[in-house]
Amino acid sequence: LCFDEADSDPSSVLTLFLQTATLRPYLSAVRATLQAALCLENFSSQVVERHNKPEVEVRSSKELLLQPVTISRNEKEKVLIEGSINSVRVSIAVKQADEIEKILCHKFMRFMMMRAENFFILRRKPVEGYDISFLITNFHTEQMYKHKLVDFVIHFMEEIDKEISEMKLSVNARARIVAEEFLKNVSWASLPS
Repeated sequence: LCFDEADSDPSSVLTLFLQTATLRPYLSAVRATLQAALCLENFSSQVVERHNKPEVEVRSSKELLLQPVTISRNEKEKVLIEGSINSVRVSIAVKQADEIEKILCHKFMRFMMMRAENFFILRRKPVEGYDISFLITNFHTEQMYKHKLVDFVIHFMEEIDKEISEMKLSVNARARIVAEEFLKNVSWASLPS
């Protein structure tokens, strides 16, 4: 980690280090769980002949479902991994510290989910209590590399916090400029002629 001592105070660098120190084991646990859960195989429906639906979504046969795993960094930041014989659903709850982050997260996730067909594994609607969900089926693991699918989910988790933080900084900077312009106009208008 390289920084200019004149521009940064050591406490912010320590905070950054602590965040990455807690993020790394969290992402490692998610990665290991996903690698284990992505042992998928083609499995036709036991109810309807010649149908192959994601069992994690349909839930028609209890014996085909794995125990869901929740990996939590804190109360607000967690991942739910639900597995079955032919599919895995990964649901992510993103950290939202204040109202601005909640709004930005909601708008960003809505933007992503409206373009779900461009992201082959993205679901249009997240699981209740989570912000975004991915559905990986055996067809995805047959057409794509498993380790690349895992890398995509982990990379998404790393980047989403950065993206929301950057959007929040941009909104705050724009609000500051608007407030300054407004106060300039108010101060000129209130001066006696």
